[in-house]
Amino acid sequence: MDGTPPVPQQRKHPATPAGATPATPSPAPAGATPATPPPGPAGATPATPSPGPPDAARFAVLGPVRAWRGGEPLASGSPQQRALLAALLLREGRTATAPELIDAIWGEDPPSQALAAVRTYASRLRKVLAPGTLVSESGGYAIRTPAAALDVGLARGFAADADKARTAGDRTRARTFLNHALDLWDGEPLAGVPGPYAETERTRLAEWRLSLLETRLDLDLEVGNHAEAVSELTALTAAHPLRERLRELLMLALYRSGRQAEALAVYADTRRLLSEELGVDPRPELAELQQRILRADAELARAAEPAPAAAPATVRPAQLPATVPDFTGRAAFVSELSEILSAASTDGTVMAVSALAGIGGVGKTTLAVHVAHAARPHFPDGQLYVDLQGTDARAAEPEAVLGAFLRALGTADSAIPDTPEERAALYRSTLDGRRVLVLLDNAKDAAQVRPLLPGTAGCAALVTSRVRMAGLAGAHLVDLDVMSPEEALQLFTRIVGEERVAAERQAALDVVAACGFLPLAIRIAASRLAARRTWTVSVLAAKLADERRRLDELQTGDLAVKATFELGYGQLEPAQARAFRLLGLADGPDISLAAAAAVLDLAEHDAEDQLEALVDCSLLESAAPGRYRFHDLVRLYARACAERDEQPPSERGAAMSRLLDFYLATASGVYALERPGDRTVDHLAATRHAGIVFPDSATALDWLHREADCLLACARQSLGEEQIDRAVDLLLAAKDLAESGASSRAYERAAGAARDAARRLGNARAEGRARTTLTQTHLTAGRFDDADAEARVAMELGRAAQDPWTSANAPNERGIIAIYRKDHTDGERYLQQAIDAFREDGNRPGEASALCNLSRIHLALDRTASAVELARQGIEIYDRLGLELRLANGRYALGLALAQGGLTTQALAEFTQALDIFHNNRHRLWEGVTHFRIAEVHLAAGEAARAAAHAEQAIALRGIGGIWRRGTVLQVLGRALMELGQPDRARACWREALAIYEELGSAEAAEVRLLLAMSTPV
Repeated sequence: MDGTPPVPQQRKHPATPAGATPATPSPAPAGATPATPPPGPAGATPATPSPGPPDAARFAVLGPVRAWRGGEPLASGSPQQRALLAALLLREGRTATAPELIDAIWGEDPPSQALAAVRTYASRLRKVLAPGTLVSESGGYAIRTPAAALDVGLARGFAADADKARTAGDRTRARTFLNHALDLWDGEPLAGVPGPYAETERTRLAEWRLSLLETRLDLDLEVGNHAEAVSELTALTAAHPLRERLRELLMLALYRSGRQAEALAVYADTRRLLSEELGVDPRPELAELQQRILRADAELARAAEPAPAAAPATVRPAQLPATVPDFTGRAAFVSELSEILSAASTDGTVMAVSALAGIGGVGKTTLAVHVAHAARPHFPDGQLYVDLQGTDARAAEPEAVLGAFLRALGTADSAIPDTPEERAALYRSTLDGRRVLVLLDNAKDAAQVRPLLPGTAGCAALVTSRVRMAGLAGAHLVDLDVMSPEEALQLFTRIVGEERVAAERQAALDVVAACGFLPLAIRIAASRLAARRTWTVSVLAAKLADERRRLDELQTGDLAVKATFELGYGQLEPAQARAFRLLGLADGPDISLAAAAAVLDLAEHDAEDQLEALVDCSLLESAAPGRYRFHDLVRLYARACAERDEQPPSERGAAMSRLLDFYLATASGVYALERPGDRTVDHLAATRHAGIVFPDSATALDWLHREADCLLACARQSLGEEQIDRAVDLLLAAKDLAESGASSRAYERAAGAARDAARRLGNARAEGRARTTLTQTHLTAGRFDDADAEARVAMELGRAAQDPWTSANAPNERGIIAIYRKDHTDGERYLQQAIDAFREDGNRPGEASALCNLSRIHLALDRTASAVELARQGIEIYDRLGLELRLANGRYALGLALAQGGLTTQALAEFTQALDIFHNNRHRLWEGVTHFRIAEVHLAAGEAARAAAHAEQAIALRGIGGIWRRGTVLQVLGRALMELGQPDRARACWREALAIYEELGSAEAAEVRLLLAMSTPV
């Protein structure tokens, strides 16, 4: 069991009405008063009561008054009869006299036959309900049913459980209970029930729901979900403009989302509204919050970026590599570092950084891992580890490492921001309040390390590097030298065995001296000897003395490690040595078993045998089940061996070609699953190696995102003359990475490198495709000038190379650019050209895409009827081919056309279907854009609160397409806020949008300037 309370089975709720704002968890400052349920009868309802047997009667009043028996709805009669039922249910088993019921239903002016009517209603209910449910006693009536049979009783139990969980410090569980309670509301309580009693109870129950919401929002802010909370709080403050607690929460959520100007504007709007409506000033708590925001109170911003809902506080990564059982020596260093880590975990003001420096093979990683394991009890919230590959030509990018760390801490891929700065901020916020140890192994320099350091007390970082980290301010620096002769001999003895060393002590001293007292060299040499019982220590010493083993290099720096590697490599079987050489050629941070099998041209089980043999020889590491990686120095040595020993030399190129084929074939399969019928797959370069076949789209996407770093590294590494076409086509097949947010920047860099390489090689086909791919990445980021520059050249190259893919896709992209630039004539021409090219190629999905884009051009030209028809043509193609994901793009285009035609309900239905598909397929970009379009529709329909809520949801999807798209969303949000009577916050949104447009040189800047001018008080 995971400790999550069961979802209440009280009743099923209908879907949220179109356009309604869903309940979204939101945050609030610590110490807020918990929600208090309305008082119940004597003998309080137990927390989370059981709803009883499946055939028991169940009742609902938190919405329309309804009753069920055994899952079947029961007739509740006329409005007055429902009023009687509600009055009895809300007394929760207590008897109500006839006069009390008459007063509840009719108040001070009952009809002359009121008593007879009450008896008639009671008689009818008794026939409908189970025997013994409605009883008559003392001249009145009562309903005898378990508390859990009524939704109010269930809600009260969940609220009580939430209070207990919060008191115990379990915010996640408390939020879950509160959400269960809130889910029981189904619209207005006692909807349609007449009478003064129902009116009073309606008010009380609605107030209770608001109180529960505020508590849930309070908890959400405590765990860092501020960006997500802004949407709900914006809608709630619009619905309850005088409720200051909601305003306070909104200010805090905005401030922690990095929107300080808007947070202060909320206060200004509130102060003006309270003065105009009530003639009072904001309450002291609100005024104090404003002052804290003005002075940038550090405590107020303690969770300056949100921890996504998918990152529960219980996620505790344990990523440390295994410590070696025969760790030897370094006692002074172990004591020194352990003391620092212990202090960091207990001192509320310390975030410790210890940086170990030394030559390769000196034992930095072994020491750091040993100390980290010993310190684990001081860091109960987890330990993170990464090899930063600092000695590699392509050291790990901090943004990629941050993405991996965020995933390890529980953050969903869809919630990982795009930019390195946002990732670093979210990483620090996620660690806030936790005690986590971060081991950053093999760092290149201080610049690589800085974004990866925790930012709060209670956490600590251990850094290892070949260079001294003097640039890390405040870091505790440790310079690690080679072992002393005594420590080196002790390490050798622990691995080889006391008996063998004692018999040949001098030979053992010769061995460790020949190893330069480097721990890594000693460990490899000793492991070799331990694995060969027929060898003596003297045999090993003689081998190390042989100049053919380059033993003289053991005396100088890193070359000593190479000589030691030579010793291990020389003992490999031929097949193992070949695997060692060829696997070292790949640039990726690690390699999967399937990819390794492709490199070696072996079946997976045979490849696994070779890989595990290399692991046993300490020449390869098993990073995780089915994944392998080299230590950076070993990788360099493996490549040197490949240069020297691989015969014929062409096998090196063949191995990398097989890896490229594997990635291309597998990524093509992912593309085909996502977009069946798309001719792009038919235009990809042929491969000789089969890829992985996936059972479904979700599994395929999981593979693509998991392999993103390795796949893109392979593409960048394969830009030679013979492989450039396949490398570019790999990027086409993996285009989902460009729109995912998590890998979009790395994807763009790979596409740029591919373009440059194709241009140098004079390969028009590859260059045209690479430029078209870059066009798409620039468009996603709102860089329209850059996008058009690439697309213009791509069109020329497509014609020159007679490439049907580029000849169709490049004009399609230019048509999209023209839509944003409002160049409608050119846009129509480009899109018609794209449609003709797609049709000539038989690419029906491509044709549908261009038709939907042309629909938008017709919209801009006020040809609404033809715009609707074009979008429907696109949808018909997608639907006929069963292309669910592309169908979402078609519905998006149709929604735009219907909205402009004034068909609001139909437009919202199309957008809502598109939104669900985008969300389920993890297309965060289009999910955010669709929220933005829904906001526009609501705004045009005069539903400003709903418009603001959807605009905020678009903003909460960080990195949905660059700053230009953020500007467009802020512009719509400002309009909605202005209609909601929040002019100061509206102007804050417009000022930020204006700054974005001015930075980009966008034409929209003029419109925003006009909005600001018209809204600014004279």
